[in-house]
Amino acid sequence: MTYDRLVCANCAAPVSQGRCPVCRANRERLQQEGPFSGLNPVALVALLVVLVAALALVAQQTA
Repeated sequence: MTYDRLVCANCAAPVSQGRCPVCRANRERLQQEGPFSGLNPVALVALLVVLVAALALVAQQTA
């Protein structure tokens, strides 16, 4: 999930603006997540489908 759409419960401002310490802490935490954290769910599902299709193709060729 990206922080540009999140609203802080502490100051009611967008987290991406980093107005309060809570916003800044959450913005830092979200920026430090793994390499796939910036992908939207549709892209992750598409990547999973491609991976399963590739594995099925390899399994079919070796059988």
